[in-house]
Amino acid sequence: MAVLVTCVAVPSMQAEHLIVIGANDTHSQVEPASDGLGGLFRRRAAMDEIRRNNKNVIAVHAGDAVQGTLYFSMFKGEVEYASIDSLGYDIIVLGNHEFDNGIDELAAHYKKIKAAKLSANYDFSNTPLAGVMQPYYIKSVAGKRIGFFGINVDPKGLISDDKYPGMIYLDNGEVAEATAKYLKEVQKVDFTIMVSHIGYYPEAVGQVGDSIIASRSHYIDMIVGAHTHTLLQPGDPRTQVKNADGKIITIGQNGKWGKYIATYDIDLDNFTVKYGQVKLDQSLDAKANYPAMAQWLAPYKFKVDSVMNNVLGTSVRAMGDGDIPSQNWLCDAVMEMMPGISGINKIDGVIMNKGGIRQPMPKGDVSEGLMGSMFPFDNRFMVVEVKGSDLLEALRVMATRGGDAVSKEFKVEFAGEGENTRIVSAKLNGKKISPNKTYKIGSIDYLINGGDHMEALGKGAKLFADTVPYGNHMKDYIKMLTKQGRVVDASDVARMYKK
Repeated sequence: MAVLVTCVAVPSMQAEHLIVIGANDTHSQVEPASDGLGGLFRRRAAMDEIRRNNKNVIAVHAGDAVQGTLYFSMFKGEVEYASIDSLGYDIIVLGNHEFDNGIDELAAHYKKIKAAKLSANYDFSNTPLAGVMQPYYIKSVAGKRIGFFGINVDPKGLISDDKYPGMIYLDNGEVAEATAKYLKEVQKVDFTIMVSHIGYYPEAVGQVGDSIIASRSHYIDMIVGAHTHTLLQPGDPRTQVKNADGKIITIGQNGKWGKYIATYDIDLDNFTVKYGQVKLDQSLDAKANYPAMAQWLAPYKFKVDSVMNNVLGTSVRAMGDGDIPSQNWLCDAVMEMMPGISGINKIDGVIMNKGGIRQPMPKGDVSEGLMGSMFPFDNRFMVVEVKGSDLLEALRVMATRGGDAVSKEFKVEFAGEGENTRIVSAKLNGKKISPNKTYKIGSIDYLINGGDHMEALGKGAKLFADTVPYGNHMKDYIKMLTKQGRVVDASDVARMYKK
């Protein structure tokens, strides 16, 4: 159970404390999420309350402040980036979605932000972000030096190459330990905090996550985490990891959509850490009274609401963001649409990515705004003719992350974990996929160009490339269903499953 920590008591005179507020993966959730939790105003109220009740407070955002609602789709980060300073963050770290509109737009926003912008393992020397980012930040509190440094995810297979030209990635595990060692031994800091956007668990086979870095470290004392949307609540054993010397390292992360913020209460005498969490629910509404901020937000909110209120159709069931039913519905919808869009009548199956489904589908009205929020990315439909051997490899990669979105033509059984994952059986249209045959597969440019480590899918001949963001087609699909007297529905049966 999450612990509500809106008032952290100042300790006795014998020990000064530092409270680190940690937020992550808020994903443009300016208003409360569909379950009623979160929202920009509640987050500010909770953070202000902590500041009022504590002498030493530092607020940190660990990345992916953007992408996921119409506020980003319509206004390209204006709202989210402006709110960084409004909420008083002292430190921010890049998430992978900060690159969604390209490094030029990112730099334009970041140059306006007052917070320290950290990245130790991205070299921006030959990019518009040169001189904007810094590897670490040192804060003196009660005579103690606290060193913060930023660590970012490997962009390969995650961020499109054209979104970060000139940026050089340095191995995040190696840089993390080297930076912490430098801060301890050269800068003489007393406590090192890694602000990380690499995930509690590794992004892909062969990579590392926060828990692995912590277990191998001699110099990192605490980790404020992000990226995998892991909800690490107080008391969860995953928050306490032994390092290479047997010392306990506290790791925190708040899931996604900004429904929680974390508090790390650091005793500056003995550097023990007490981890807490604030649930951003309606109990904070009375304190979330910011008239100037509401006035500033009003024109943005008006435009978002006008789109959200435009109903296109009806769903007879609720689906989660990226759960089995939503995966099945998306792929089957694309399979139905693809021949008409591409002009290719015989398509064998469709592969999409569950990570591209950014909002849940509620039961009832399906609005234009909902569809824009569910599918916000600027990805385009493609059709590729791929060898069976490459298709099997693509399916194996999908299996390493527990399976992904495929149309009803597929039936895939897999076994093992990580690098030991293997395909046990793979059928397409009821027949075993042959390594020597070719198959026409519908997908999106992100995957076919190697996103989500799907390089194998892009080895075939590209037969069709659309010019329209596929979210637009999803809106048209809902309109078509309504015109035909049909509704949104989906199967619960997994099409990729573990043996």
